[in-house]
Amino acid sequence: MPRRTATMLASTLMLIALLCAGVFIPVPYSEMSPGPTVNTLGDHGGEPVLQISGRKTYATSGHLNMTTVRVTSADYRMNLVEAVYGWLAHDNKVVQHETLYPDGKTEEQSTQENAEEFSQSQESAKVAALKELDVPVKSWVIVSTVVKGSPAEGELHAGDVIKAVDGTAVKEPADVAKLVTKHKPGENVRFTIVPAKEQIAAEKEKRTPTKTEDITITTTTSDDAGEKRAIVGISAGTDHTFPFTIDIKLADVGGPSAGLMFALGIYDKLTPGSLTGGKFVAGTGTIDDAGKVGPIGGIEMKTVGARAKGAQYFLTPADNCEAAAKDTPEGLTLIKVDTIEDALGALKDLRSGDTADLPKCGT
Repeated sequence: MPRRTATMLASTLMLIALLCAGVFIPVPYSEMSPGPTVNTLGDHGGEPVLQISGRKTYATSGHLNMTTVRVTSADYRMNLVEAVYGWLAHDNKVVQHETLYPDGKTEEQSTQENAEEFSQSQESAKVAALKELDVPVKSWVIVSTVVKGSPAEGELHAGDVIKAVDGTAVKEPADVAKLVTKHKPGENVRFTIVPAKEQIAAEKEKRTPTKTEDITITTTTSDDAGEKRAIVGISAGTDHTFPFTIDIKLADVGGPSAGLMFALGIYDKLTPGSLTGGKFVAGTGTIDDAGKVGPIGGIEMKTVGARAKGAQYFLTPADNCEAAAKDTPEGLTLIKVDTIEDALGALKDLRSGDTADLPKCGT
C-alpha cells in the first residue's frame, strides 16, 4: 500500500474513532434553547391564560407574551459531540450542568422548586398589578416551608400565619429571621401564630381569624455557608386575599420569570383599551409585591424565541440588558425596565407612537 494512502487511511480511522468516542464520552454540561412563548392576553390549551371573575374586564388587543427556555433534564448526560454542536449553534447555549442543577438537584427536586417559584410569581404578579390600580389587597406573613428534621418540624406548619415573634408584631417575611437571629443557638423563641386550618376556615367564612397559639421552639445553629446564627428551620413568605378572583391557567411552565408579563396582562384586562396599542410585545422578568422587576436566566434564548414568534419589542429587566444587547435578534427592540411602572410608561409611549425616548438596552 502506498505511504500516502496508508497515512490517509490511518487519519480517517483516527477521525472515526474520535467521533465514536465523542458520542460516548459524557461531559458536565447542559443545554438551553428557546422555549414556547405564550400571549398572556390570549388563550392557551383552549382556555384564556388570565381568567378574572367578580370584577369588570375589558376587551384588548395585541400581545403581551411571556417567554420560556427549554433545558435538558437533570438526569440527561450530554456527550462531547452534542456539547460541541451546542457551542457552535447560534440559538442554543451550553452551560455547566451545575449552573442549572446546583448541589446535585434531581429532576424531581428541580421541578418542585420551579413549581413553587411559579406559584409565588403568580401571586406577586396579582399584587403588583392591583397595587398599580389602587385596588386594596390584604397580606400577611406565613410559614412558607418547614425544614425536615429542624426544631420547627411538628411545631409549625406550612400556611400558619405568623403574627408575632417574642411578642413583636411581624409585618414582613424578613422580620421573622431578624427576630429569630437575635437569639443565640439553644435559646427559646416564641411564635404567636394563627394555625393554617383556622386561617383557611376564616377565609371561607369571610371572618377575622379568632384562634391564636403561642409556640415555643428551641433554636439551633445554622449549617449553611453563611455566618453561624440561630435558626428554627422555617422560611417565611407572604399570603394574600384578593377582592375578586384571578386565575392564571398555564400548565407545564415553572420558575418565577413570567411575573412581569402576568402583571401587565392582568392590568391590561382590568383597564379600558389596549395596553400595547395592538403591537406585539414580549418580555420577561421576576416581579415582587412592590412591582420591582428582577433578572432571569437564559435571556439570550428568550429574545430569540420571542422574535421567532413575531415580537417587535421585548421588555428586558435592567440587570439583563447588557447580556441581551450583545446579540439582539434583528428587528427586535429591547426596552429596559426596572419596575412595573417603567413597563407601563414604555407601553404608553408605544401606544402613542412616541418611541424616541424609550429606555432601550445598550444605549
